[in-house]
Amino acid sequence: MDISTTISSIKLKNPTILASGIMDEDAGSMQRIIKRGGVGAVVTKSIGLTARRGYPNPTVIELEHGILNAMGLPNPGIDHYGEEIEKIKHLQTPIIGSIYGANPDEFIELSRRMEDLDVDALELNLSCPHTKKYGLEIGCDPYLVRKITCAVKENVSIPVFIKLSPNVTSIIELAKMAEEAGADAIVAINTVKAMKINIDLRRPILSNKIGGYSGKAIMPIGVRCVYEIAENIQIPIIGVGGITTGEDAIEYFMAGASAVQIGSGVYYRGIDIFKTVCSEIENWMKKHGYKKLSDLIGVAHI
Repeated sequence: MDISTTISSIKLKNPTILASGIMDEDAGSMQRIIKRGGVGAVVTKSIGLTARRGYPNPTVIELEHGILNAMGLPNPGIDHYGEEIEKIKHLQTPIIGSIYGANPDEFIELSRRMEDLDVDALELNLSCPHTKKYGLEIGCDPYLVRKITCAVKENVSIPVFIKLSPNVTSIIELAKMAEEAGADAIVAINTVKAMKINIDLRRPILSNKIGGYSGKAIMPIGVRCVYEIAENIQIPIIGVGGITTGEDAIEYFMAGASAVQIGSGVYYRGIDIFKTVCSEIENWMKKHGYKKLSDLIGVAHI
């Protein structure tokens, strides 16, 4: 059974990837994920030029069908985070460096420095739903998406993936702009903009009021976005949002994704979820007569 996949020039032994923001704050947590043997690649925490504390608590709440968070992109900055990447490079699992910035110049500087750390690819976070300066103000503007993608592609030689938001009028237009600018893959989707109010206190629960919703409830949105993007572009797509089982991943593959990222699923099924999902994918493929994962990609397009 062949469940390997290729995204641009990166060959993955299986199609599961640790999503940014989940157990990637330091080398120790990423090592735990990698050493369990199930993950195909890991995405780092989204890193900026300088350290950022993020928002004060409360920043995360569990809801009935998912997780709502407004962390505010806390990170130690590229200078210090580089030390964490150095500690896991020997583990021979592809590392995708996630970066965010306020303008093309910041993305250029970060992309160059991430490439110097020998990451295998870059993921440009253009879609954080709860930070205006670093998120939706950039990710909602197709021409700014194109400008940033173009700028980064001109300054690095490793693959560049663009992470898009569902909180836009047309995710198709954004994906097209990224492809025209030379992006090597699209990552869809980031979390869905949402909030929760404490009716007794009559106040929003999150300190930032607005957060990003992830988990099972957003999976139909993610699948729809992947399907629509696949109808309109030729570069690979990495599906994200609500994946907790092999069957979930297969739905994304049929919609057009070549790989999937798992984030909140780690919370629900533990760090062995990658190994478990791969086993479930293989069992489903065997039951339905598929020998190669590539034969599943996009089959729902009729």
